[in-house]
Amino acid sequence: MKVSVDAGSCHGHQMCAIAAPEIFGSDELGNAVVLITGDIPTELEAKARRAEGNCPERAIIVNE
Repeated sequence: MKVSVDAGSCHGHQMCAIAAPEIFGSDELGNAVVLITGDIPTELEAKARRAEGNCPERAIIVNE
C-alpha cells in the first residue's frame, strides 16, 4: 500500500496526523505530508485507512 496527499485539496486540518502520526506530518504551511517513502508497513495500513476516512477534504489517497 502507498499513500499520498492531494496538496491542492488539503486545508491543513491535520486529522491524518492525529490518526496516523507515524505516516503523516505537516509542511511549513501546516498542510499534510507523507513521512514514509515507498510502501506503508503492514502494521500501519489500518492507520492509513483511518486517516483517509478522517480527512474532511478527502485529500488522502490510499493505493493498494
